[in-house]
Amino acid sequence: MMVLVVGAGVIGLAVGRALALAGHEVIVADAAASIGSGISSRNSEVIHGGMYYPTDSLRARHCVAGRRLMYAFCASHGVPHAKCGKLIVATSQEEVTKITAIHTQGLANGVEGLEWLDAAHLRVLEPELACVGALVSHETGIVDSHALMLALQGELEDQGGALALATPIEWLRPDSHGWLVGFGGNDGGTMAFEAVVNAAGLGAPALAAATEGYPPGRVPRLTLAKGNYFGFAGKAPFARLIYPAPVDGGLGVHLTLDLAGRVRFGPDVEWIDQPDYRVDPARAELFYAAIRRYWPGLPDGALLPDYAGIRPKLTGRGEPAADFIIEGPADHGLPGLVNLFGLESPGLTSSLSIADDVARQIGP
Repeated sequence: MMVLVVGAGVIGLAVGRALALAGHEVIVADAAASIGSGISSRNSEVIHGGMYYPTDSLRARHCVAGRRLMYAFCASHGVPHAKCGKLIVATSQEEVTKITAIHTQGLANGVEGLEWLDAAHLRVLEPELACVGALVSHETGIVDSHALMLALQGELEDQGGALALATPIEWLRPDSHGWLVGFGGNDGGTMAFEAVVNAAGLGAPALAAATEGYPPGRVPRLTLAKGNYFGFAGKAPFARLIYPAPVDGGLGVHLTLDLAGRVRFGPDVEWIDQPDYRVDPARAELFYAAIRRYWPGLPDGALLPDYAGIRPKLTGRGEPAADFIIEGPADHGLPGLVNLFGLESPGLTSSLSIADDVARQIGP
């Protein structure tokens, strides 16, 4: 079967690889000139444990399964990664209640390696940390997301798949053999495919709206939540990732490490109307206040504007977080079409599990 995957981020590449391994002829197309130039290159590069998400949700199921697949894939394909662990810290008794609920939810989701430690134990592990207790997630890690995407691309191409970069997909139209696809770029035109997977990230709702026969009422509302990151020039004060209690729209301003040991803080949650990747240096004041709740020793002047990402949220400020939407023919009635909406965090962690799910929906 000839399959088009729209979007060459980590999820689109994982889907393309899974379909190619299943024996399909696959093209992964993206409007950008390189892979992973959007959401996939503008995140924390964290392999999440899976403890935050409601029982039996797609986010919970794919995060836990995807994490296990991710570690195995990275080990077998030489992708740099580290299972460094993280602490979800409570800085007040009120937050103890919130984080205890996260612990309970993690156990319900089948997350391994969770334990509660009190302040005395934590002072031994992380002397710089200020808190009354923390939930330890031993299975949380970090990954080189670009190396991961290159490995997915390599296996896709080894199986006969291809990339079509700088190729925006403008519309989809059902025809007698599957789908007629209109694409732009320097050599714009049309091409026929038997199946299409819409993994276009921030552009997924717009492509669904440009799909002939797709019910307009099913096109989800896209809400943009910008996440700003600030770098830290000094030596890493912690050996593990440090997360505060979650906030509306995100997991709080956390401390993450990259594989070279460098520290960055973020993301925050900034609700925006149009994509904007500039980091306002003035937001540093909000970061100092948030970080010093768990790291009082953060020096003045230590934070430097770094980068920003945009979450493809399906709900807005003050609304409960939406689950992933993985929508196949059984949902919308159009054969050979799978739409992926709202794949924000933990999308990177979940990518290999989501890819297997999509491949099952496309079929043999």
